[in-house]
Amino acid sequence: MKIKNYKFERVENFKYLGGIHNEDNNYQIYLQERIKNVKKTYFMLQKFFKNKKISKKLKLRLKNTIIDETLTYASETWILTKRGRKQMNVFGRKVYRRILGPVYDSEKENWRILTNKEILSNC
Repeated sequence: MKIKNYKFERVENFKYLGGIHNEDNNYQIYLQERIKNVKKTYFMLQKFFKNKKISKKLKLRLKNTIIDETLTYASETWILTKRGRKQMNVFGRKVYRRILGPVYDSEKENWRILTNKEILSNC
């Protein structure tokens, strides 16, 4: 397509506002790209999240302000499916588990990771 002196070519995918868009409006690709970007952000901050001298409250605040905001940037325009919501929730619980760490189970006398129900009660 040509408008005045500008020539535009047709592409299958293009990147806009940090996400990949396509002609089919398939947001699965876009969401996977968002999750990939959030993982990069998380791994950049991993030393902070693993530091035992920093309180869990501060780590959770950082997660809520940086990780969650990076993940949901421009989410008002998304068409979110059950699969997409599940992918976002899985990643969110993974980060919560790393921040909150294992818990000691006094009945079984061993350490274990938090269950999904326990994570949701801490949110």
